[in-house]
Amino acid sequence: MNNITIIGIGLIGSSLARAIRQNYSKALINFIDVSEDNLKKSKSLSLADSYNTKINKDVEKSEFIFICTPISAYKNIFNDLSKLKLDQTIITDVGSSKVEIIKLANEFLKNKVFVPGHPIAGTEKSGPENGFEDLFKNKWFISNTCELCDETQIKKVNDIWKNLGSKIETMNSKDHDSIMAITSHIPHLIAYNIVGTASELEDNIKSEVIKFSASGFRDFTRIASSDPTMWRDIMLSNKTEIISLLEKFNSDLSKILDAIKNNDGKFLFEKFKKTKEIREKIIEAGLDKN
Repeated sequence: MNNITIIGIGLIGSSLARAIRQNYSKALINFIDVSEDNLKKSKSLSLADSYNTKINKDVEKSEFIFICTPISAYKNIFNDLSKLKLDQTIITDVGSSKVEIIKLANEFLKNKVFVPGHPIAGTEKSGPENGFEDLFKNKWFISNTCELCDETQIKKVNDIWKNLGSKIETMNSKDHDSIMAITSHIPHLIAYNIVGTASELEDNIKSEVIKFSASGFRDFTRIASSDPTMWRDIMLSNKTEIISLLEKFNSDLSKILDAIKNNDGKFLFEKFKKTKEIREKIIEAGLDKN
């Protein structure tokens, strides 16, 4: 790999650049970001070889283009890329939902190669100053099949992420979005809502909540401090799966509420026992690590 472009220099984009520097030392890295501040910070950290605010013809030299922006920016990015000659280029991304992204790619990237991808990695922090080269080590990278790529092209993208230390899985976009909705998107939504509820309490109670925050609530505040633009876009782009699961979640929550009202200890015990078993399976699988 000799020449790549990364569009969007936040936590993921800057971490990707650092990891590529470590593993592909000869690769030329081109940064594109609409934020002058992000580019300035990146330049001070020497994260790339060139820095631009707009997609230009220099991008045509890239073997790979990694889109690392919020999903709401994809339409304009795809439109700009559609005007370039990218016969030898693989376009890929890191978006957390896939069905809607692939629909958009099919509309704009005809006669281009697009390999949908999603590294399941991140922190609550954002910006190029918070990236680090080991972010993707021992984390999952999921690529997706679609009409704009074949197995060989998917393998090329998978091999890059494997060299960066990621574990690799390939699946269809529908399965990806269903899995991410329950394992990531709904938990974030719940965290935002719980912290939001706490913020609307009376001032004297709110201060005590902060003072006596146990680990559970602290974990919710950490999750809820994630980039609001990114998570707004994720919720809207995967809304079909999220709405379906939220409806089920509300139904289950209603049953728990009824059990508490009716002093139904047996129901509550069995519910908590079942969820404890899932937690134990996560620990057994070695997934209880940052």
